[in-house]
Amino acid sequence: MSGPDLRGRVCLVAGASRGVGRGLARGLGEAGATVIVTARSSETGARTEMRPEAIEDTAREVDAAGGRGHHYLCDHTSERAVDEMVHWTLRRFGRIDVAVSSVWGGNEGYDGTRYPDGAAWGTPFWRRSAEPFGRFLETGPHAALLLARAVAPAMVSARSGLIALVSFGTEEGYLGDLFYDLAKAATNRLALGFAEELRPHGVTALGLSPGFVRTERVRDLGQDGRATESPLYAGRALAALCADPDVAVRAGRVLHAGDLAHEYGFTDADGTRPPRFRVGQQN
Repeated sequence: MSGPDLRGRVCLVAGASRGVGRGLARGLGEAGATVIVTARSSETGARTEMRPEAIEDTAREVDAAGGRGHHYLCDHTSERAVDEMVHWTLRRFGRIDVAVSSVWGGNEGYDGTRYPDGAAWGTPFWRRSAEPFGRFLETGPHAALLLARAVAPAMVSARSGLIALVSFGTEEGYLGDLFYDLAKAATNRLALGFAEELRPHGVTALGLSPGFVRTERVRDLGQDGRATESPLYAGRALAALCADPDVAVRAGRVLHAGDLAHEYGFTDADGTRPPRFRVGQQN
């Protein structure tokens, strides 16, 4: 097998019905991992915004890529639901080696121009209601916290494991929209805090920052020409991190897919190696 070898690893990807989460699951599947994909959208139940993608689709893509895909329907904004999902995973597979939160509902209802409250991207904070901000927090950093607190006990007991939070780097400045910026900054701070508290127990936590990803939503909004990379790029970045025996030295940091591609030598699905994405570089 070329590239990372994750055969025998049990990986849990939250928010994997579409977008970056699906790319993460596929990247782990390419490396031979067992991947449990979870989200709210299922072939047998409700689907977010009535979109066609579902967790079963992602599980099949993991299988096709060379891994072992499994699906579990879960509302990641519910502490009880997340705890039940993690308990199910541990009962069935015995452990969780990698847990990834790619849950994000901040763009739900965005039509490419405006959010459901009528505000456009970057509308000054004093000209919009603060109510939607709760959704950004609930489906971003709060969901990440619920997943991490549920998987941490098993990882601490095993004295090993990796927790990755999909976010966006804020170290280079403001991201252009207050609600989005605050949600991502909070997620990045969670990665730092998790790392500090888990480090003495042999568990690594970090953030992963993709670029402008060519997701299904981006494609449907007609913005795919502006995107810099496919969802698989982040998936291959994650697989490389999982296979790195020295990944603990990166604990607490927010790592960019483009930077990791140059360090580890992987490419995107089309064979290219897009550099780190920076806010403002899109046309």
